[in-house]
Amino acid sequence: MAQQKKTTIPGISQPPSLTQKTLVRSSKTILVDAHYKLGKKIGKGNFGEVRIGKDIRNNEDVAIKTEPITAKIPQLMFEYNIYRQLGATDKTHKMKGIPKVYCYKLAGTQYNALVLELLGPSLEDLFNACERKFTLKTILMIAIHTLHRIETVHEKGIVFRDIKPENFVVGRNLMKKDNIIYIIDFGLAKEYIDHKTKKHIPYREKKNLTGTARYMSINTHLGKEQSRRDDLESLGHMYMYLARGSLPWQGLKVQNAKERFQKIGEMKKNTPIESLCDGYPEMAEYMKYVRHLEFYEEPNYRFLRHIFTTALHKNGFEDDQIFDWVDK
Repeated sequence: MAQQKKTTIPGISQPPSLTQKTLVRSSKTILVDAHYKLGKKIGKGNFGEVRIGKDIRNNEDVAIKTEPITAKIPQLMFEYNIYRQLGATDKTHKMKGIPKVYCYKLAGTQYNALVLELLGPSLEDLFNACERKFTLKTILMIAIHTLHRIETVHEKGIVFRDIKPENFVVGRNLMKKDNIIYIIDFGLAKEYIDHKTKKHIPYREKKNLTGTARYMSINTHLGKEQSRRDDLESLGHMYMYLARGSLPWQGLKVQNAKERFQKIGEMKKNTPIESLCDGYPEMAEYMKYVRHLEFYEEPNYRFLRHIFTTALHKNGFEDDQIFDWVDK
């Protein structure tokens, strides 16, 4: 994955200063904000580790993202600011599909820490658990629900820029939320509405590649500034990955990362939509729409969801949120 240098979003106030409430009670117990006990590593994000944690006040599990305080390009404050803009840090947080964020503080003396709601497995994990075969009903419901999530992000003036199955997770089965799809890991996100002018960022070219090559849009491969259309095209590539089990540009033999990005981009450009979406006419309709969007254009999210709800009903299904993985 191409990782880009990040700066704090203009116009967003900084998070509260790191306080001395952070305690180290013993050599084995590290607390964040005096309330959250740091546990074992359970995963990795764009720029740091993800650990299990425990709220010692109520014994509830949480997720804690950490990065060394010596990191040359610290990212957790940036991601915390994104979550603040999304409203995920508010006590009255009711944003469906956006994880709650509890705090951004020091963890002991070595780490910055972002404490979040603990969620369940990713779409990639679930795809593997279902033997890499999702039913048409599940694929169409994934499309409908992830379109809701990305619309929520776009409404807050943010483009995600790293659409992939690993960045969509479900709620925990224990909490009976494994039918809710969440969008996570905003380390590569960017504000597309300038906070000061309230205007769309300008169109630019010769940009460094940001995102995951397998799913990124053709325009991203061409070095064009990303906007809402690019998130939507990336979603389309993700849908076809889940429908087909793989994409035509996977497994290319290349010498280095630069050649890989170039070859993948060329193959995406040269693969007709009808071929990519063979057997999935609703996906072809979706891809034709999103690939014709202009840089500044506001997408019609309702129309795009309608494509998939129509396909659901045409095939005798309902959006009952009973995905292939539910109750397994």
